[in-house]
Order: sequence, then C-alpha cells, then structure tokens
Amino acid sequence: MTRPITLVTGTSAGLGAEFARQCAARGDELVLVARRRDRLEALAAETGRAHVIVADLSAPDAPRRLLGEVERLGLSVSRLINNAGFGLAGRFAALPLARQRAMIDLNVASLTELTHLALPAMLARREGGILNIASTAAFQAGPGMAVYFASKAFVLSFTEALHQECRGTGIKVTALCPGPTATEFGEVAGVTSGDFSRYSLDARRVVSAGLNGLERNQAVVIPGLMNKATAYATRLLPRALLRRIVAGLKI
Repeated sequence: MTRPITLVTGTSAGLGAEFARQCAARGDELVLVARRRDRLEALAAETGRAHVIVADLSAPDAPRRLLGEVERLGLSVSRLINNAGFGLAGRFAALPLARQRAMIDLNVASLTELTHLALPAMLARREGGILNIASTAAFQAGPGMAVYFASKAFVLSFTEALHQECRGTGIKVTALCPGPTATEFGEVAGVTSGDFSRYSLDARRVVSAGLNGLERNQAVVIPGLMNKATAYATRLLPRALLRRIVAGLKI
C-alpha cells in the first residue's frame, strides 16, 4: 500500500522552498528534490513530514531514477510540482553551449519525462494534480535570454495541451506563469538589476496563486495585475514590436 505525496522539484531555494512550506501548511506529505542536501534537510526539518531526495534532474535518466526511489519509499505521487529550472542572460552565441543544453535538459526534457512517468498512476486512480512552472517569458520571444524564453514557451504550450487531454479524468493540470519574482533566479541567470528587480513579486504570493489555481484546475495562472496585463498585450502587439521591446529591457 503506497501513501500519496506531493513531489516538488527545485526545493533548495526560491519558489520551490516556498511551495514546500505552503504545501506542508495544507497538510501534504512531501518529497523534496534538489541538488543541495544541506538545504533540503533544513527545509525538511522546517516543514515536517518530508522526504529528501538529492538529484540533478538535468542528468540523463534522472527522472526515472527519482520516481524509482519514490516507489522504493512506499510512496506514490498524487501531486507533481515541476518547479526545477534556471535561466541565463546573454546573447545566444556568447553563452556556453553546455549551459544552454543543461537548461533545455532541466526546463524541458526533465519536466516532460517526470510528467510522463507520474501521470499514468494518477490516471489509474482518477485523481491527481500537475503544476508546471512556466513564466510570463512564455508569451513572447526573448532576445538576450533566447533559450530560456523558448523553454518556457514549451512548458506553457505543453501544459495547456495536457490540461485539455486530462479533462474528465480527475487530473488537474495547471501552468503557473510568474513574472519577475524575488528569489535567487535573477542572481543565477545574471539578471540582478533594472526592470527585473523593480517589478518583482513576493514568492509567497506567486506560490499561493499557483496552488489555488491548481485546486480550481485553471489551465493558466498569471500572478499579479501588471503581469496579466503584459501577457494580454502580447496577443495584441505585432511580434516584431514585441521582440524590440524585450530586447530593450534592462536585464
């Protein structure tokens, strides 16, 4: 007999850690996944009822090994929060190819594989939830962060399609599209000042919006009035103009 749990990736900091806190406050038993054991163990002690699995999800076959470890613990994934990911700022040709490939492996391939591995058991139970973290970057091309924006466009499109496929199955599927958020993301990506930090939302607000949206089975959640307005504007403006606007942002 397996116990249902919420699996959250990328929980060593930022949105992932906040997802763990808020899910624990809602009574969930957790599996926390990230690369940094010390941070995971500290978060597990803080939240309680949490299992720690150290994994680099950009590594080949890491998602399959992760789900195998979950099964060995006698657990089953009832809710999957695909939060792990990172970005890089800079011109595509100037950034190291290996880092950009790792970004695709983590932001796109790992998320897709984890979803494919976890979904069949949810469908068999006719109950479950999948929350994929996209971004407002998903709504337009991103000169200066080309691969990151493209990876989040994949996440949004994939999640919307999966949401439709899962209608009537008991499975809730939501894409959370935050704008700039006060986490370590900007530091890792090389985005530390200017427009990014000026318009950042609090991580607690972003996570709460995502979890509430998943409970309501919203296809897409965009936290913050300005972010909603910006996403809507991308549908109206010519794509050539959007590219120039994004290229001119101070990131």
